[in-house]
Amino acid sequence: MKIAIFHDYFGAIGGGERVVTTLADIFHGDIVTTDADALKKLQFKGNVISLGNTFKLPPIKQFTAQKKFYFCDLSDEYDFFIFSGYWSHYAAHLNHPNLWYCYSPVRPFYDLYDAFYRRQNSIFTRQTFRLWVYSMRWFDRRSIRDIDRIIAISQVTRARVKKYLGYETDVIYPPVDTSRFRYRESGDFWLSVNRLYPEKRIELQLESFRRMPDQNLVIAGGFSKGDHAEGYTKLLLQDLPENVKVIGEVEEDALADLYARCRGLICTALDEDFGLTPLEAMASGKPVVAVNEGGFCETVTRETGRLVNPDLPSIMEAVREVSENAESFRGSCQARVKLFDIAVFADKMRTAVNQRK
Repeated sequence: MKIAIFHDYFGAIGGGERVVTTLADIFHGDIVTTDADALKKLQFKGNVISLGNTFKLPPIKQFTAQKKFYFCDLSDEYDFFIFSGYWSHYAAHLNHPNLWYCYSPVRPFYDLYDAFYRRQNSIFTRQTFRLWVYSMRWFDRRSIRDIDRIIAISQVTRARVKKYLGYETDVIYPPVDTSRFRYRESGDFWLSVNRLYPEKRIELQLESFRRMPDQNLVIAGGFSKGDHAEGYTKLLLQDLPENVKVIGEVEEDALADLYARCRGLICTALDEDFGLTPLEAMASGKPVVAVNEGGFCETVTRETGRLVNPDLPSIMEAVREVSENAESFRGSCQARVKLFDIAVFADKMRTAVNQRK
């Protein structure tokens, strides 16, 4: 069976992009996308079809991606289609049978609409944002009607799909390739791995570690030009605590080495869809301190770290507590992550594809 995996674009590398390359490896499939240059950071060796680059100014970037997918017809070249991301499913009306592996309904359109609206800095931009969202919600829901099956990445996403789109879904958790990760030492720094987006609430991490000068933090991650994060990132970088280092995006081998040497992982994302980074940390035998929201609640347990309120005192208390005995979490972390291994994911996704309409 010849399978194509559609994904919006490869800009800032995150969990979604890693899932796409994993799917391509499992099914020996081709990746169909727009901006593809950043794929080299994931060391992907398979075939990539680019529909052409997007215009880097939002929301034109998103609109151009939608348009490119909408007119993409590969129905004569592939037997099955998997959609990933917010915009790639606009190709669903021409490409069947298909499924959407859904990280979340478009968050600025639905659950994060109020947060994005408040972030607009003038009456004009607020009204423009409101009109754009209201019109795009219609197109979004219209496109989803052409999808044969939706599979959610978590119970959190499943609930959002039901609430905002009105569809029931199954859940298949994203995978972690446990063979890529190892424990080396319980080092002298905490690690944060995420796109530098406002929804990740990096400011909570910076302020927590500013007040803990005896603890060190390394932040790995970047942002794409033309997305909503540029201004946010510039503000973050203006006033970094001395014990915090932002190193940008790193290649896969370097990231695995950071996991192997860190003391633990910190996650502060707002109502995260799922979150692969806690599993990558656990596969490296490292504990996780995460906010008690979203998908983190489906992976992090008392035996593998701490779930805390999204405030400075709670985060600081958990970091200090876990730091004292970080090595003691190693066995529980490596046992827990086996439930999310790539082999489990591959079996479930193959079954889902074989159950196509």
